[in-house]
Amino acid sequence: MKRMPAPRPLVRLLPALAVALLAACQPVTDNHAPLFFEKTTPAPPGMVLVPGGPFIMGSDGADVEDRAKEFGAMKPWYLDEHPAHPVDLPPFYMDRTEVTNRAFALFLHATGAAVPSGWTADATSDENGDKPVTGVNWYDANRYCQWLGKRLPTEAEWEKAARGPDGREYPWGNTFDAMKGNTGATRLGDVMPVGHFPEGASPYGVQDMVGNVWEWTGSWYQPYPGSDFRSDDFGERYRVIRGGGWGGVGHYTLDHFYRAAYRFYIDPSIGFNDAGFRCAKSPAQPS
Repeated sequence: MKRMPAPRPLVRLLPALAVALLAACQPVTDNHAPLFFEKTTPAPPGMVLVPGGPFIMGSDGADVEDRAKEFGAMKPWYLDEHPAHPVDLPPFYMDRTEVTNRAFALFLHATGAAVPSGWTADATSDENGDKPVTGVNWYDANRYCQWLGKRLPTEAEWEKAARGPDGREYPWGNTFDAMKGNTGATRLGDVMPVGHFPEGASPYGVQDMVGNVWEWTGSWYQPYPGSDFRSDDFGERYRVIRGGGWGGVGHYTLDHFYRAAYRFYIDPSIGFNDAGFRCAKSPAQPS
C-alpha cells in the first residue's frame, strides 16, 4: 500500500451541493428476528439492508511457507483468517457505494472540520467528485459517519455484506473475474467513480466491495475466536481495512488479495491514497 504524498493545501471548499442518492434496493429477508422490521421498513436512501442471520466468516485456507513474503505481503495470506466460523449478526444497513469526494466535501463544509492532509484541491472537480474519497484516516472516516448518524461497519458486518450467507469467495461468486471490480488485474491504473462495476455487486446489492479502494472498518486487528495464530500486531493498535485497492498489493495483482475474507490492517492515524470507506447503520427497532 502506498503512503500518502506530502500534503497539499486545499484551495477552497465547494459550496454545499445536493448529493444525488441512489434509490434503495429491496431488502433480502430470512427467518431471523426481527422479521417485521426486515419485511416492512425500507433502507435509508443510498443504503441497503443486510438481513439478520448467520454467515461463515474467515477461512481455513492453507498458507504456503514463505509464499506471502515472496509476494511482498507483510503478513500470512490465510492464517489470520482461521478458523472459518459462524457469526450470527442482527440486521444492519450498509452504504451501497463508497463515500465520494463530493459527499465528503459537504461534510467538511457543513462542520468546518479540518481538511485531511491527503485530500487534494481538485478532489471535487467534475472528474473526481464521484470517485471514492481517499487520503482520509480512520478518525476522519469515523467523524463523517457519525455526522450522518451512522458508523463505520464492523469487520464482521463488512464481510457478511460482501460474501452473503453462502460464504462466497468474491462478492459476485467463487471465481475471480477482473471485469467485475477495479482490481490490479483490471489495469485501469486509477480509482474509478463509485458503482462503475454493477455486475460485481454483492448478494445484497452492495457495490465495489473489492477493488477500487480499501475500506476502513470499525474493528481492531484481533485474532478470531478459536484461532491459534499469533501476531505481534494483534491488539488495539491497528484498524482493519478490507476489500483491496485498485493497484493491488505492492506491484502484484494476485486475485488472492481481493477475496472477501482477506484481512489487512493499518495505523488509524494515517491516510492512504488507495484507502477510503463506507458507512453502516443499526436500525431502530419497531415500536
